[in-house]
Amino acid sequence: MALSGVRVLELAGLAPSPLCGMILADFGAQVVRVDRSPRSAMNTDVQGRGKRSLAIDLKRGPGAAALRRLCLRADVLVEPFRHGVMEKLGLGPKVLLQENPKLIYARLTGFGQSGRYAKSAGHDINYLALSGVLSKLGRKDENPYAPVNLLADFAGGGVMCAMGIIMALYERTKSGKGQVVDASMVEGAAYLSSFLWKSQNLGLWNRFRGENLLDSGAPFYETYKTLDGKFMAVGAIEPQFYEQLVKGLELDLDKLPSQLSFSDWPEMKKMFAAIFSKKTQAEWCRIFDGTDACVTPVLSLDEVALHQHNKERGSFIKNDQEEISPRPSPLLSRTPATPSPRRDPFIGEHTEEILLEFGFTKEEIAKLHSEKL
Repeated sequence: MALSGVRVLELAGLAPSPLCGMILADFGAQVVRVDRSPRSAMNTDVQGRGKRSLAIDLKRGPGAAALRRLCLRADVLVEPFRHGVMEKLGLGPKVLLQENPKLIYARLTGFGQSGRYAKSAGHDINYLALSGVLSKLGRKDENPYAPVNLLADFAGGGVMCAMGIIMALYERTKSGKGQVVDASMVEGAAYLSSFLWKSQNLGLWNRFRGENLLDSGAPFYETYKTLDGKFMAVGAIEPQFYEQLVKGLELDLDKLPSQLSFSDWPEMKKMFAAIFSKKTQAEWCRIFDGTDACVTPVLSLDEVALHQHNKERGSFIKNDQEEISPRPSPLLSRTPATPSPRRDPFIGEHTEEILLEFGFTKEEIAKLHSEKL
């Protein structure tokens, strides 16, 4: 696989850093999740696919010393703590990069390593708010809303951090040097929204939130409830696609207002909603499948792996516990990801095995255990 041979130490944290580690593991990296002592920790990592678990207490001298030694043989360290935490433990990048100049030290935080909020607590909704993106999300006359914790935590955080690590690994092939990756979820979410910033002069966002082309204002870019209580997603933006949408709804295009007549959009949405409510989701799929009307069913997590398109592509996989999850993306033609079929690791499950691989002797491991690691 593409990242075969890359050794990653991922310090256990909440959602974003586990995704980052899983991406690296899915594409071939050897990822060790460094957990807290199993006696005092609960496994919250549901994205542990392909990882192994080593349990040490970084707040104790022997545990911190063990991590420093592990970093001597590691390519990447992923740490998810607030600014200054690792420095207090004597495990900051100045120390670890001095000992291993080739180390990629990835710091994944909400607010980044500098700035007024660097030491503040926060969650996805806070990072999204500070990025400017949250102000654009929500329907007309409603408060802004966060679409679960996908945009800042996972896209702006986990994915951006993984991308930064891979870029740093590539640069290292030329310079032979490691570096620090400062992945801020605020900045990651803002960077994802570059289109919003760069399209402001196109007239796409001139109206209030919820009244624009792509934010639920348009009748042809919306979700509609069906007779059986399910939903259809409509994205017929281009005129030729809109024409096919109207045809599928059995309406006369010549008798409708102009597609871009903003003042008519509210009434057109009511009309479309009434029509969609008269047929089941399956009936609408039979009408629109195979057309360019840009109309698709809104699938639940229970349904998505059974959809014919996803089945044909093998877009979802099962592990040895019969748990379904998305297949790694994107697909690489020559070195595709081959995700582990095994269950996620228990905390500390591979501690001795990993320490032996990193050069610890059995006597040293026994001593660490006696010191409660």
